[in-house]
Amino acid sequence: EVQLVESGGGLVQAGGSLRLSCEASGFTFDDYAIGWFRQAPGKEREGVSLINNSDGDTHYADSVKGRFTISSDNAKNTVYLQMNSLKPEDTAVYYCAADRYGWGFREYEYDYWGQGTQVTVSS
Repeated sequence: EVQLVESGGGLVQAGGSLRLSCEASGFTFDDYAIGWFRQAPGKEREGVSLINNSDGDTHYADSVKGRFTISSDNAKNTVYLQMNSLKPEDTAVYYCAADRYGWGFREYEYDYWGQGTQVTVSS
């Protein structure tokens, strides 16, 4: 059974940090890119960051560059999103997803999705 399980969300003050985890199972982790997306209330889901587990290439949305860092531990089948200097506008449900063949934030290319973890940044 394929599973992507996010964890690490919570409530933090502006300027604080959180580290999200995305633990994968049921598929060949190294063959996939893992993306982080987020959806704020009343807004469309947007791509935040992604990592290619086969070569380590990474990509970030402009809104998080310099503040968020994505990394992967292939031995643990887990991708992390370190979020620093958090802002209230980072408040959203954060999802991770796995993409076998694509590279980017096109949601229709992603094969598997997690259930999401809530991140709330207070001002």
